[in-house]
Amino acid sequence: MTISPNGTLFVGSVDAKNVYALPDANHDGKPDRVITIAQGLDKPNGVAFHRGALYVAEVSRILRFDDIEAHLDKPRFQVVSDKLPREQWHGWKYLKFGPDGWLYFGIGAPCNVCERLDDARFASITRMKLDGTTEIFAKGIRNTVGFDWHPATRELWFTDNGRDHLGDNLPPDELNHAPRKGMHFGFPYLYGRNVPDPEFGKKLPKGLDCTPCAWPLGPHVASLGMFFYTGKMFPQEYRNNIFIAEHGSWNRSKKIGYRIMRVTLTDNKPVEYQVFMEGFLQGEEAWGRPVDVCSMADGPMLVSDDRAGAIYKITYEGRNQP
Repeated sequence: MTISPNGTLFVGSVDAKNVYALPDANHDGKPDRVITIAQGLDKPNGVAFHRGALYVAEVSRILRFDDIEAHLDKPRFQVVSDKLPREQWHGWKYLKFGPDGWLYFGIGAPCNVCERLDDARFASITRMKLDGTTEIFAKGIRNTVGFDWHPATRELWFTDNGRDHLGDNLPPDELNHAPRKGMHFGFPYLYGRNVPDPEFGKKLPKGLDCTPCAWPLGPHVASLGMFFYTGKMFPQEYRNNIFIAEHGSWNRSKKIGYRIMRVTLTDNKPVEYQVFMEGFLQGEEAWGRPVDVCSMADGPMLVSDDRAGAIYKITYEGRNQP
């Protein structure tokens, strides 16, 4: 999800292969209608709004819809880049503009766990200038589908999904911190706080400096979208906290995730990981699966749910904070 300064919410959908616009012309906090602005795309998960244009990430392409809000009923796009890997496994992308003006997106590993040396972009966060020029920002990242920049430090934080088939409790998903370009976060050689992978740990290249995760999340929770809350509707203690959508486990004997988690930072380090929103999982049956989280201009939080096909709006009814 991404929201324009005018309040139009744009939503990508992997399964439906569509991109939607939900305009709010009267600014009452509710969408006027749902408009399908693109159909039949290749897993168009990532959407980002920048200078009047909507950017959409497919598996192998980045598209741009110029002046999109003036053309919601007759949108047209240009291809910014069509040179990205075409592998479908972990091919869907999260998309967001950084404070440096570059467009960032993840390129997942095309496997559960593997060492793909033929294309350095696999298992990375890559960034792109508006002219289509790309470079790798960070490596050793199995599959990130959520990241954001700290409002004060302007440093990148991101979630990463751990590999499967190591049992119920290993490895953890990860919350990672990348304050500079060129860092490596371990995949496929190490996971969590630099624990060697039983299959690939022995292949760790000599001299490779790997950064341990900033905080281990639950095992197999499928941590997806995340953002720093900067709104003024919620109480002061929520400001600059990280909120993470956990889509929920698919291969665990007892399900876990299916919730929104809150991570509190002190001195730029995580100190607490706690439930903010839950109830999607009832026993072993899940009626909802959170995918992304973001904030509206006046402070409410939005949560997308691809199981129920819904977007929820969370508000706070207490006194607004200064």
